[in-house]
Amino acid sequence: MQDNEMKEKQAEQEAAEAKAAEQETAEAAEAEDAKNAEDAAEPEVDPKDAKIEELQNRLLRLQADFENFRRRTNIEKEQLSTFVTANVVGKFLKVLDNFERAEASVEKGDNVDAVVDGMKKIRRQFEDAFKDLKVEEIEAQNAKFDPNIHEAVMRGHNPELDDEIVDMVFEKGYKLGDKVIRHSKVRVNTNE
Repeated sequence: MQDNEMKEKQAEQEAAEAKAAEQETAEAAEAEDAKNAEDAAEPEVDPKDAKIEELQNRLLRLQADFENFRRRTNIEKEQLSTFVTANVVGKFLKVLDNFERAEASVEKGDNVDAVVDGMKKIRRQFEDAFKDLKVEEIEAQNAKFDPNIHEAVMRGHNPELDDEIVDMVFEKGYKLGDKVIRHSKVRVNTNE
């Protein structure tokens, strides 16, 4: 009997081992099927494609950053322009006020000498405003003609002066630093 019991236990054990092996095989098959399904749903990404996508994203970010920078720069330029214009206008408002006072004085028929004196003071105010703004008059009278700062509107003849010397200024020129705001309109001497 013991042999029968042992044989039964051995058979039970073999059946349990077979069942466990079947279950492991089924689980492995399920895992393989799941992996195949994932692979089918998510194909393997080529490293070149990944690099291209990364570079495209970086390019889009750079373009957005540049657009933001350009927008901010334009806003700052407009604000700066407004500030500079307000500063310049503020310097000339005092001069305008004095011109209006001079006009009123002329209409009243007050003392002509006082009006002339007032006009001289207004001119000094203009010159001071130009000085504050660092605007300089271009020296032209008796200077050698320079097309960068002078505009020749006619030729003159004066044997006492050398050729290409400015002998008459029709309209003064002005510059801001090295930038010419307005060229001097001049007559240039020619001894031919």
